[in-house]
Amino acid sequence: MHVIKGTSPLFQCFYLGKIKYLKALKLQETLVQWQTSHLNNCNPILLLLQHYPVYTVGIRSSVYSKQEENHLLSLGADFVRTKRGGLITFHGPGQLVAYPIFNLKIVDFGVRKYVETLEEVIINLSGRYGIQAERSPHTGVWVGNNKLCAMGINCQGRITSHGLALNCNTDMKWFSHIVACGIHGKGVTSFTEILQKPVTVKEVLPLFLDEFSRCFNCDMTPLRHLPEAFSLADMYEEVSHNKPRSKLLSRQESYEDM
Repeated sequence: MHVIKGTSPLFQCFYLGKIKYLKALKLQETLVQWQTSHLNNCNPILLLLQHYPVYTVGIRSSVYSKQEENHLLSLGADFVRTKRGGLITFHGPGQLVAYPIFNLKIVDFGVRKYVETLEEVIINLSGRYGIQAERSPHTGVWVGNNKLCAMGINCQGRITSHGLALNCNTDMKWFSHIVACGIHGKGVTSFTEILQKPVTVKEVLPLFLDEFSRCFNCDMTPLRHLPEAFSLADMYEEVSHNKPRSKLLSRQESYEDM
């Protein structure tokens, strides 16, 4: 892969733990503004996290009525209309969510190549578990007719946000209330369901980082944990100004409960 000026980008990596979708969305929006106003003076960011139960819809959100929204809210999940691509999906505990926020210029990618590289990360990661995952005409990564990893991105002035959601040990019952990603006749699956044994976010996370680094030909800082108790302003200061108040998470040590 060609990287401008012959250097590998250095991603600042943060684990946010379990976080409400809207709080993470506002953090993304703030970081996109920061990246846009400092085009040549900020490092790319990789946010890793899990969400509390939430149904999200993309830019075609008008196809979902208020009645449908109220039904999903009654199940105990949040419901959020977003500016990402794609239709409806579910996020919740047991799902590794990754939000890369950076300028595509640093990897010399167009949007299609960027999405294909995200897919490659998950395909390679699945292979580590002996799972043959693949692309399909539908966005995301699939195992047979079942989607393992959903993808929906936003790109403003070549600055990316949103990203992917990989089902590790997600409670799959949440998906039974929707047509995931608006694709009829297809299913949804997880590492745990495929392998018939628990596969946690805690286990998958370091493998994901390895594959992301390899596929994007990038360097990565040690993962830092931003506690849920941090305010949105604290999270932004920590990420955008690289102020190391948060706890470092070594790949050799045990991650906090995920």
